[in-house]
Amino acid sequence: MRRAITVRVVGPMQWIVYPALAAVAATILLATPLQLFGLSLPEPVFPLVLAFAWPLIRPSMLAPAVLFGLGLFLDLFWGGPLGLWALSLMAVYGVILLAAKFLAGQATIVLFALYAASTGLAFILAYLVTIMLTGNAPSILAVLGQVAPTLLLFPLADWLMERFDDTDVRFR
Repeated sequence: MRRAITVRVVGPMQWIVYPALAAVAATILLATPLQLFGLSLPEPVFPLVLAFAWPLIRPSMLAPAVLFGLGLFLDLFWGGPLGLWALSLMAVYGVILLAAKFLAGQATIVLFALYAASTGLAFILAYLVTIMLTGNAPSILAVLGQVAPTLLLFPLADWLMERFDDTDVRFR
């Protein structure tokens, strides 16, 4: 008697749409006006995890469009200049996409270093664009207060890469 072979089909819903919706939900959840011990909840940039992981998982035409939409959502939700986070997320996606061939099979510590550099790139770009548009520099402490929790999201990016990498060998 033969055993049935299960084939795991992974489409855009599993690796693009569901993580994007989870990023939106987490952003809204952490924006609740709740204070613990006089401190408000951190507001990491969840879509930055996706901008880092998606080009390493597989090339796609849908991922940049979804990232652009997530960036516009962040701009509207946080009340920032329209296009600020879309530009930052697309810059990270582009840089990682260009370096993806060199990053295949790298150790987790190397990927974390690149994630930290990508986070720095996104926040420096957002900082400089904010200065150019408003003529006023945002508080460095406030920016670092958003960078630190965003860096702590690396295990999510690592999990996404482990979960969906090599699911479709046509892209390798």
